[in-house]
Amino acid sequence: MKHIYFIVNPKARNGYCLKIWERIEEQVRIEKLSYLAVFTEYPGHAQHLASQIATKNREQKLIIAVGGDGTMHEVMNGIVKEKNITLGFIPGGSGNDFSRGFQLPADPVEALQVILRLMKQEAVHIDIGKVMTGNTNEHFFINNMGAGFDAVISYEVNHSRMKALLNKLSLGRLVYVYFLLKKLFTYKTSTIDLSIDGNKHIFEQTWFVTVSNQPYYGGGMQIAPNAVPDDGLFDITVVHQLSRLKLLLVFISVFWGKHTHFKEVKTFKGSVISIHSPAALYAHADGEHIGFTPLSIHLQPKVLGVLTRRPKREEIQLKERKSNDFC
Repeated sequence: MKHIYFIVNPKARNGYCLKIWERIEEQVRIEKLSYLAVFTEYPGHAQHLASQIATKNREQKLIIAVGGDGTMHEVMNGIVKEKNITLGFIPGGSGNDFSRGFQLPADPVEALQVILRLMKQEAVHIDIGKVMTGNTNEHFFINNMGAGFDAVISYEVNHSRMKALLNKLSLGRLVYVYFLLKKLFTYKTSTIDLSIDGNKHIFEQTWFVTVSNQPYYGGGMQIAPNAVPDDGLFDITVVHQLSRLKLLLVFISVFWGKHTHFKEVKTFKGSVISIHSPAALYAHADGEHIGFTPLSIHLQPKVLGVLTRRPKREEIQLKERKSNDFC
C-alpha cells in the first residue's frame, strides 16, 4: 500500500477548508488509515511540502491535496518531476475545477471515499503543460493556462478582499463574474502572435488565449468542452474581434460550452505553443499569476499519475470501436 500524505491549505475558501479537513480526518480515523497530514502556512508552501515528501525516499506515495485549484497547482509543481508519487484531490476551495474536470465528487467526504477506492487501482497517467516565461522560469499546469483578459481577472480575484467576502456568503464563484464586469469596459485588447506546432496565426483585437488540458476553468466555465487530459494534445481557445457587450454573451455561454459557436471564438489543438504580443500581457497557470508574455508552452505527455474517475483515453476509444462495430 502507498504511504498516504495530506497537504491541507487551511486558508482555502476563506478558512472553511479547515472545517472540511476536520470532517476528512474523522473519516480517515474511522477507516483506520495510516497517514500524515501537513498544513500550508504561506503561498508556495504546498509546493515546498510536496517536494519534501516526494524526495524524502523513493517509496511509492499518495499525496492528497486538500484545498482549491491553487493548492493542487502548487502540489503538482512540487512533485511533477518525481515518478514515485500518485496525486489525489479533495475539493476545499471556491472554484474546484480540477474535481469537475477529473470527475471527483464536490462533497469532500464523498471525494475521500472515491479516492480510497481508486487507490486500489492503477493511477491514470495524464498530460500536463510546461510554461516557459523568459529564459529560465518554468511553471507547470494541470488544468489550463491563459494570457490576456482572463489572466487579468484571475490576478484581480486572487488579490482581492472581495473573494473572501463572497466565500463567507458561499458565493465564491461569483467573484469571477464581479471582476469580469469590473474590467470589461477598461481592458484594452491586443494583437497576438500565436504559434501552434509551427503553424503561425495573427489575431487582432484579442481578448485572451487559453490553453486547456481539461474542460473547466474559472469556477465551472467549460472553456474547452472537448479537452481530454491524456490525448497528447492541448485545446486552444482564442477570443478576438469581439465587442464588449458581445463578450458578455460569450462568457455567459461558456458555462454550457456554447461559446465555440461564436465566429469570434477560434479553437485549435496542438502540443507546442508560443504566445507573443506587442505589449506584455498577464499570464496565469491554473488561475495563478505566473508572469507575462512572451510565453512558450510544451505538453508533457502522460507524466503524472492521478486518481480520477475519468476513464482513460484508451478505454473511451475501445468503447467507441465496440459501439461502431455494433452499429
